[in-house]
Amino acid sequence: MKRLLRYPLVAGTVAALLAVVLLLASGQDGIARVGASIYALAVAAYLAVGMIRRLVGGHWGIDILAVTAIVSTVLVGEFVASMIIVLMMAGGTALEDYAAGRAKGELTALLERVPQTAHRERAGISAAGTGPDGINADPQHEDIPATDVRVGDVLLVRPGEVVPLDGVLLSSSGTFDESSLTGESLPVERAAGEGLMSGSLNGEAAIRMQVTALMEDSQYSRIVALVKEAAESKAPMVRLADRYAVPFTALAYLLGAAGWIISGSPARFAEVLVVATPCPLLIAAPVAFLGGMSRAARGGIIVKYAGVLELLGRIRTAAFDKTGTLTYGRPALVEVRTAGSLDEDEVLRVAASAEQYSSHVLAGSVMEAARSRSLAFHSASQATEYATHGVRATFDGQDVVVGKPNFVAESAAGVEETELASGQLAIYVGVGDEFVGSLIMSDPIRAEARRTLAELQDLGVTETVMLTGDALATAEHIAEAAGLADVRAECLPPDKVEAVRSLPLRPVMMVGDGVNDAPVLAVADVGIAMGARGSTAAGESADVVIILDDLSKVASAVRIGQRTVKVALQSIWIGIALSVALMLAAAAGYVPAIAGALSQEVVDLATILNALRALSSGRSRPGGETPAGRPSLRAPVSRLPRSAGRS
Repeated sequence: MKRLLRYPLVAGTVAALLAVVLLLASGQDGIARVGASIYALAVAAYLAVGMIRRLVGGHWGIDILAVTAIVSTVLVGEFVASMIIVLMMAGGTALEDYAAGRAKGELTALLERVPQTAHRERAGISAAGTGPDGINADPQHEDIPATDVRVGDVLLVRPGEVVPLDGVLLSSSGTFDESSLTGESLPVERAAGEGLMSGSLNGEAAIRMQVTALMEDSQYSRIVALVKEAAESKAPMVRLADRYAVPFTALAYLLGAAGWIISGSPARFAEVLVVATPCPLLIAAPVAFLGGMSRAARGGIIVKYAGVLELLGRIRTAAFDKTGTLTYGRPALVEVRTAGSLDEDEVLRVAASAEQYSSHVLAGSVMEAARSRSLAFHSASQATEYATHGVRATFDGQDVVVGKPNFVAESAAGVEETELASGQLAIYVGVGDEFVGSLIMSDPIRAEARRTLAELQDLGVTETVMLTGDALATAEHIAEAAGLADVRAECLPPDKVEAVRSLPLRPVMMVGDGVNDAPVLAVADVGIAMGARGSTAAGESADVVIILDDLSKVASAVRIGQRTVKVALQSIWIGIALSVALMLAAAAGYVPAIAGALSQEVVDLATILNALRALSSGRSRPGGETPAGRPSLRAPVSRLPRSAGRS
């Protein structure tokens, strides 16, 4: 009954068609003819109103063929065929909804799993000694809306439940299914103290967790917001049907008129228009693009807008940030070099104390190195971060400056750039007006970086460039390892924006992960944010968010875009080809009106089934490997005007 109410035109047409059949069987041909004709013309009038509104709005559609087909079949006495056309038109909407539902299955699956309730431990209840991992055998908790949970609350997550918010695991261990978020099919093991991602599915044992982010700030809520935006978007290619509307309509009328003139029967004109109904053109592209977006989501790639898939399919230049994108973004301390009155531990201590007020990825690595040596941080009375330059903080009336050499040299005397090995970078430290030393860090290149760039080249992305705020020597080392074609070092955020705007071969794709990348992601034709650990700002500015911390997903996104566009075009042309073939046969008198109306549904089905191929990955080279022995495309390394900045 729900389905009938959802599609009243289908239900009404089926009922009317059954009534016509019963009237014909009882010999009431006249009543059947009049009733069917009135019903069909009423539907044609309803469709015509919508058609006229679109025409007034400047949008030429091909539903004029459906209206003409219904009217012409009524006029030539093919009233049963007119009823079948109405049924096929109404059924086409239901068929499209079904296909669209299948195509965006991965997207809707994410939306349906949004946690609504959380089991919060009541204040004052101690879980110690109450069972394995401190979980009470008779849990003292309260069920509250997930939106009411606050940071620091302790939650119980039962077996098979979805983790409602981001947090850390308090139980000794746990097993979680993160496949709906990351595409990783195997369950992952988490130990006490490790982070839990909202939206992951708990395993067979109940666990305790402490909340670290509110509902609206949790990873899963961010993903759901992106998915909602994506599910409601439409691709420019969806309007491709309108591009073919005029020639397709003109061809249908021309063939119908030719059949009428040659045969001398106006019924021939109606028979041609019956098989020219436009369902294939209207359905093919939307289904294909929804399928492509769903396929991407299954692999941990959230495409915000359907139109982005079309741009991804045409990408010719790819630009990459370095830290956290081409590298892992987790630099490790290699050495502390002193240059003043402080020893190694004290240089590291003051640097970490200042870096605790920075959001830069290097700051976390410095603090981690200090903690590993059990060094306590000082608290600053004043601290300011200078984006891409460094941090200035005041401790007990003494200034500490940490960052790029030029930035530190503005306050401390005697700063000299230290000698670095390939792949290393230095963080300079000044205390008062004295340069006290530098921290030597190393951030290795991602294992999948070179393979990803080779795959992009296979996909037609002929130009690649690195945009980084790091020193030229460090940037060149990573570029050499990755096989990049062009390097632009020591870039401030405005430099990156200008560089992307000036790239000649378009469309341009920019891949980054940090706050500093948000402006350049926004100006690129397609911005891709490495969102597994990336900032909210970068994710909001980007067109695509990769949930997995895996650079190879960039090549996967381009491949999915290309396949989606290919399948959409194939589906459209299959629909056009089959419709034209049927029109030619009808013009020659081989397809009666009733048979033509039924055959058109076969065309619709073939078009939809082909469009659903966008859900699959298609053929690819086994293992995703690139041909051996590919020459590295190395172009001269370029350098923007020197500026004190860190990427």
